[in-house]
Amino acid sequence: MTQLSIYISLVDRAELALADSFRVVAQAQASHPDIYFTCQTLATMSDDHRSRLEPVVARYGERSEGPGSEPERLHAEAMATARTGPVGLLRDLQELHLLANLVLTSWTVIQQAAKGLRDEELLGVASYASGETSRQLAWLTTRMKSVAPQALIVAS
Repeated sequence: MTQLSIYISLVDRAELALADSFRVVAQAQASHPDIYFTCQTLATMSDDHRSRLEPVVARYGERSEGPGSEPERLHAEAMATARTGPVGLLRDLQELHLLANLVLTSWTVIQQAAKGLRDEELLGVASYASGETSRQLAWLTTRMKSVAPQALIVAS
């Protein structure tokens, strides 16, 4: 068994946490249709990445090294609740951004392993998911930029 199974497990859990967190923010921001619908769409992207990963999981397996191990220290937990108010939204977007970056760097590492293994199926999954995760990050960055002035400058 290769060490790749550790990162397959990591990205699978991180994608699940990201999807769940997008849904938490969507529900909390239901009064803002652009945030609500975009977060739902971005959550569905992460769900799709996990579905595409299933055949690879069947081949390589999933595992963690246990508490305190290096990959286990890099884990993602879904947001349980969203914050309130403009600063809360900004912080939620920032937290989503951190999760999405963990997902993106994990896919990058997996892409490199897939190249080394000459595993075209895994490379295709990782490349596709990496591209979509970059789109998720681009939206989050744009939305943080638009929220920040209102949240940080305007007196409450």
